[in-house]
Amino acid sequence: MSRYGYDPARRALIVSWATGTGDLAATVAVLPPATTDSDALRLAEQLTFLTAAAWRTYTHPASATPSLATGSEGWRRHSDRQAFTSVLTAIRHPQLPHNGTQRQSYVIVHEAAHRVGRALHAIGSQDLTEKITTDVRAELDAIEQAECGDLTGRARQAITLTRADASPVQVAAADAILAEDPFGNTRLCTDIDPAAAATAAAHWLHAAATVAAHHTGLDPTQILIEADNIEALPHESPTVVLERMGTGETPRDVVLQLITDAMAVAEGAIPDLDTLLAAVEAAHERADSFEDQPDELRHTLMPHRLTPLDPARPATDLLEDLLAGIHGCWLLYREYTESPDADPDAACTDEADDDHPTGAPGAPGAPGAPGAPDEERITTTFLDQVRAAAAARRSELL
Repeated sequence: MSRYGYDPARRALIVSWATGTGDLAATVAVLPPATTDSDALRLAEQLTFLTAAAWRTYTHPASATPSLATGSEGWRRHSDRQAFTSVLTAIRHPQLPHNGTQRQSYVIVHEAAHRVGRALHAIGSQDLTEKITTDVRAELDAIEQAECGDLTGRARQAITLTRADASPVQVAAADAILAEDPFGNTRLCTDIDPAAAATAAAHWLHAAATVAAHHTGLDPTQILIEADNIEALPHESPTVVLERMGTGETPRDVVLQLITDAMAVAEGAIPDLDTLLAAVEAAHERADSFEDQPDELRHTLMPHRLTPLDPARPATDLLEDLLAGIHGCWLLYREYTESPDADPDAACTDEADDDHPTGAPGAPGAPGAPGAPDEERITTTFLDQVRAAAAARRSELL
């Protein structure tokens, strides 16, 4: 979200926003000479509060709630989003104190706009008010643009936010990037909303795990745990994704639920109390069944986190973990194909011995087998198979 500040040296109000690769800044207006520093800081504070409230309608859309019934969370979110149409009017004509009382709106976006208007009223400059409304209009336009999946210009700041929904346009864009390079590249982090990018990455991780599982004979949900023995990997959240997709859930459903739960934790809530209590009870029961050191075992078995993601940046954290998971699938695929002791000049063979299926000990392409293909060829084969597996289930992505 955009943040506003006051530059006392120039007596200017400035605005800045993140782009994923640094922040951009612009001067909104030079304040009238009579403006006090306290009034200037108050205006900057209230503008930042307004943009935070407005961008929350993007990160916490009403569509991510189960109900829009009056008084529900969905109803409140919908009311905040609908208030966009009255923001500029409220800034120009704010509700002012009357007879020692001050009316306040329960709709946060609407109230935030009135607070900006009251801060401007204290300064008393019509020219400044018009410049502020122009900048606020640009901010609201950026939010609407981001909602449509266009993250260019000022809407680019959405890349740094976590959203409890995923734009189909952005998911399709992320899918195209991963089709080009299933390991991912910097464009996923600089051009795509992280929740949408994570949704596409979950789809491609499932494809990579399916390929690795077929190649190694392991269950897809065990691939990353095994790969962690080759190279340290953040395997917890990707494994949760694979487990849930293995039961038939879509990449979108799994990713958005994980993100939503982490967003709830960031706000101090427990996303699933029943599951947490069940895990605690199971830890007690198992620890009590052992006579030796039950207290130490109980501590080990107890859930230590409410979410496997970083609550401060859940969508980006999940995206990074999923991309690491795709790399982990390749590590295990290579491990079951490449022979560390093979002569690099030895001839490669594509024909598997009928008595030794590919991946079995002693078979061409299995760990320790002579004549294993070189790493570049392994990678090419792996990526070709992953692309085919992803294409076969693309209908589940969008």
